[in-house]
Amino acid sequence: GPDTGTGPDVGTVAALAAVRRADLVVDGIVGIGGTGGLRPAAVPLAEAAERSGAAVVAVDLPSGVDADTGEVRGTALRADLTVTFGTHKPGLLVDPAREYAGSVRLVGIGLDLPAVPELEALQHADVARLLPVPGAESDKYRRGVVGIAAGSARYPGAAVLAVAGALRGGAGAVRYAGPAGRDVIARFPETLVSDRGPKHAGRVQAWVVGPGAGDDAGPVAEVLAADVPVLIDADGLRLADASAVRARSAPTLLTPHAGEAAALLGVEREEVEAGRLAAARELAGRYGATVLLKGSTTLVADPKDGDGTAVRVNPTGTSWLATAGSGDVLSGLAGSLLAAGLPARDAGSAAAYLHGLAGRRAAHGAPVGAHDVAEAIPGAWRDVLRG
Repeated sequence: GPDTGTGPDVGTVAALAAVRRADLVVDGIVGIGGTGGLRPAAVPLAEAAERSGAAVVAVDLPSGVDADTGEVRGTALRADLTVTFGTHKPGLLVDPAREYAGSVRLVGIGLDLPAVPELEALQHADVARLLPVPGAESDKYRRGVVGIAAGSARYPGAAVLAVAGALRGGAGAVRYAGPAGRDVIARFPETLVSDRGPKHAGRVQAWVVGPGAGDDAGPVAEVLAADVPVLIDADGLRLADASAVRARSAPTLLTPHAGEAAALLGVEREEVEAGRLAAARELAGRYGATVLLKGSTTLVADPKDGDGTAVRVNPTGTSWLATAGSGDVLSGLAGSLLAAGLPARDAGSAAAYLHGLAGRRAAHGAPVGAHDVAEAIPGAWRDVLRG
């Protein structure tokens, strides 16, 4: 009932009492056309439902979340299960709204859906079709060579972890160019190591630059000048000249987390976390590059999104991946897929998918290190190919 300013009316009091006694609460307060958080009169009902211990089932989407963007601008109801109709809504796939939806079940109702969705989430079969498989005529060079320009005297581990991801990513060989060559070769003797910089490291089909690079902008500039696909991560995002990125003719894949994306966009981190979909699209358009925005829901946005290409949402992530060095492994893995011939959008999407599966396999509900995630990638790859 309406708020009279003198306390809850009789109808509201009765509704609150019913919610507190319930074993099951069905949320149908706001439909998919609603914007903003719950109105003041509905907030006590949502709070009572959360405190009651009852199972909460949302109809189409939890009330108070934005169906189109995944944003939560105020109080929203947290559901244990969301039963959505016709098609998944962006707000059910993208955080922060996704965490309010609980488990999601889709019920078809015969809607005529658009040919190109706004968002898409790959499944095992989709990723299996993307992964490179060597043929009878393949050798290490035909399978692709990925270059890794990463690490520094202060952060040699970033180089080791990026190489770890790259070695498990489908390319035939990994070239490392940087100051952490001894650490890399001690851990991975199969790596081709050079200390003369990316320009003199030898031929590659793709570069990964930036993890643990510190403040040395030279390797970043050398890699950006190469006419091959380039993945830029971590310190490389800070050191890369924006105009040089936009001027590239070969594909570029940027892999920021929310803080790095905020720095590139000139906004606060909280703004990116609250509007992840908008941030990924803005970055892709501003830099003319494919953007893999890491986080609780990893998004892959292409400069062509909105022109026949959907933003991809990774469905395999796990909170256990929030550990130091995990992003370095992801960068090496995605760079290897680039070198194997995948377009930037597919390389980023497949890498995020495998990385998430590997994180789940490695963790099994317990803390893991980034090296554990790298070692679990082959198992995740086999899972995908087996369907």
